[in-house]
Amino acid sequence: MSMNVFRLCGDMSHVFSILVLLLRLRVAKNAQGISVRTHELFLLVFVTRYLDLFTTFYSIYNSVMKVLYIVSTASIIYTIRFQEPIKSTYDKAQDTFLHWRFAVAPCMLVAAVTQFFTSGSGGFDLLELLWTFSIYLEAVAILPQLIVLQRYGEVENLTGNYIFFMGAYRALYILNWIYRAHTEKGYQHHWIVYACGVLQTLLYVDFFYYYFKSKKKGGKFKLPTTTK
Repeated sequence: MSMNVFRLCGDMSHVFSILVLLLRLRVAKNAQGISVRTHELFLLVFVTRYLDLFTTFYSIYNSVMKVLYIVSTASIIYTIRFQEPIKSTYDKAQDTFLHWRFAVAPCMLVAAVTQFFTSGSGGFDLLELLWTFSIYLEAVAILPQLIVLQRYGEVENLTGNYIFFMGAYRALYILNWIYRAHTEKGYQHHWIVYACGVLQTLLYVDFFYYYFKSKKKGGKFKLPTTTK
């Protein structure tokens, strides 16, 4: 994969979002407002997408980033689910999105249908199926976290920054695709990736609006609340 300023900034934004969340957990020792289910979805995204770690070497940078995403996301899940006193602050009652039923299962079904109609005479390819599944799942993986934030209403500063950098990562990757399409000869377009990337970015639009609004006013970051 070709490197450019948009991809690099996107990767760094993604890494920074993870560091901000880990900092929040370690310093505040509080998981209130954090969705473990979102991170379980992201871990599944990374594990199914990066199976090529065992088959193809692209670069040291590429391999290190893939391992970093998997290990850091697993660490976040372990910290919230099993480490005290953080575990006691995690509010399961607010993190109730049925992610296996309404995210994982539908995305696997759509990936299987996509594989069926695009495989042609190439036959079934498990790695391709899992890669496609990861693209669909990443598009909706943030949903449990956004739902939790709306239920709480008021968003803690570091949590807000974490979500912002996650959204910025995806928006920067869209710019990366546009840049590569205009500068690389023979650049291969992935329309499913584009569609899912745009959908994922759109899910952040409401959050971005209230995030920048709170920064401009200098007050507490609040989202419109939903009924608990």
